[in-house]
Amino acid sequence: MPADIEIAQQAKMQRITQVAQEKLGISDEHLEPYGHYKAKISLDYIDSLADRPDGKLILVTAISPTPAGEGKTTTTVGLGDALNRIGKKASICLREPSLGPVFGMKGGAAGGGYAQVVPMEDINLHFTGDFGAIALAHNLLAAMIDNHIHHGNELQFDVRRIAWKRVVDMNDRALRDITVGLGGVANGFPRQDGFDIVVASEIMAIFCLATSLFDLKARLAKIVVGYTREQKPILAGDLNAHGAMAVLLKGALKPNLVQTLENNPAFIHGGPFANIAHGCNSVLATKTALKLTDYVVTEAGFGADLGAEKFIDIKCRKSGLRPNAAVIVATIRALKYHGGVDLKEVNAENLDALSKGLANLERHINNIRNHYGLPCVVAVNHFTFDTEAEIDLLKQKLAHHEAPVVICKHWAEGGKGAEELARTVVDLVEKVPSDFRFVYDDQATLWDKVTTVAKNLYGASEVTADTKIRNQIKKLQDGGYGHYPVCVAKTQYSFSTDAQLRGAPSHHEINIREVRLAAGAEFIVMICGDMMTMPGLPKVPSACKIDLDEKGSVVGLF
Repeated sequence: MPADIEIAQQAKMQRITQVAQEKLGISDEHLEPYGHYKAKISLDYIDSLADRPDGKLILVTAISPTPAGEGKTTTTVGLGDALNRIGKKASICLREPSLGPVFGMKGGAAGGGYAQVVPMEDINLHFTGDFGAIALAHNLLAAMIDNHIHHGNELQFDVRRIAWKRVVDMNDRALRDITVGLGGVANGFPRQDGFDIVVASEIMAIFCLATSLFDLKARLAKIVVGYTREQKPILAGDLNAHGAMAVLLKGALKPNLVQTLENNPAFIHGGPFANIAHGCNSVLATKTALKLTDYVVTEAGFGADLGAEKFIDIKCRKSGLRPNAAVIVATIRALKYHGGVDLKEVNAENLDALSKGLANLERHINNIRNHYGLPCVVAVNHFTFDTEAEIDLLKQKLAHHEAPVVICKHWAEGGKGAEELARTVVDLVEKVPSDFRFVYDDQATLWDKVTTVAKNLYGASEVTADTKIRNQIKKLQDGGYGHYPVCVAKTQYSFSTDAQLRGAPSHHEINIREVRLAAGAEFIVMICGDMMTMPGLPKVPSACKIDLDEKGSVVGLF
């Protein structure tokens, strides 16, 4: 079978204006094309959709990620195409890929095989410039902070308590901790600083949660960038930075429209990581899609303990969105890996390891059904190595969970290979009522919120933190931020904070190492274990394989 990029390059794309008109009923004057195959949708047009009824929202999540692969984005694309094939008017909502993983370890994030969004190269590389705008807005604020201090520090920043780092959309561990302002008086005051990756920026979170330009600007003004010596918070609005930041983000806020290989509409907008941020595409894109199609399939990052939880407790809580059902993606290879099999052996039949690894999937099912209150279906992303005995065992072990198990072949067959999944999802939506609920109440304390997530979803026995961190949490609670949801940043590879603990570990501790206030995004980030908000590159990064051939075509992108 051809490589993903070869399939994408051979795609018979329609002009995006044709897709918009024929599939969504959007006429040319409401589109801002970026070439022939990408476009942004005007905010005025989105405002005009307010009185239309909403379609059904399907959340795609997964088991805890493994090197063996799961295929959440691929399944989202395949399900969207399959829903259209069975006669439903459907669209998909995805996150924009970050260049960090593209050139790092993960590669692209546009699906795979015959379940992709296109133009794949553009989507993975710069796209419509949204991330560049977010980085510029973020770094403008950083520059204005240091400039304000250099010119007299009227707001009385305590340079030891500046809470705003800089960002770049690349994995670069050398930038985690740096010193700025060296070189003498003309260069400002020296201080310790650092970089995060763009997708971990609070600007990204605000961008994804904002419902309008007015809401965006108001949220930007509320960002806490530092503190005085008396520990009084200083806001971006105090620097009068929020207006210029909103100007930089004005064009980016418009949702992006592209297409699948089967020429169905795909909204790709926003892209925070679900291990260090809230991990969902923009509220504007999701709400727009719901007004334009009867079914909307969206993904949340990583496993159901991270992306799905934040989708529920942050995105849905803040936006009023309510999913009707969930799809949990798994592969038999990944389940065997969770059962203890070495990565090199996951293609060989191993019923014992599969049985053990199912504990991971079962906990995610339990979380979706009993903590989020959503009906769900398990989508098994099929590999040719899967045996009938393994498939039978999987279905047998999950029979009592009231979650149908569907074998999906969308990677090899496109939407046709996910038609059974599409029919199952429609059946769930039409016949099984959702009992949607949040994991915790707004009124719970910040400590109780993170403890509830850790114990109920991760299987932890307790949450720990040193005195300094506990005092910071108490200060945020007492300072009027206690009603905010929590955004737990931890490894995506395990329910614990130890990436090596596969399966469904229990009775472990979740240690909070750092706490960050995201006042504009309106949540509290709890950084746990050794999670970094600026990733590093692996020993052999994907960048080593990406190149241009003699014809000028991109090769090595996956």
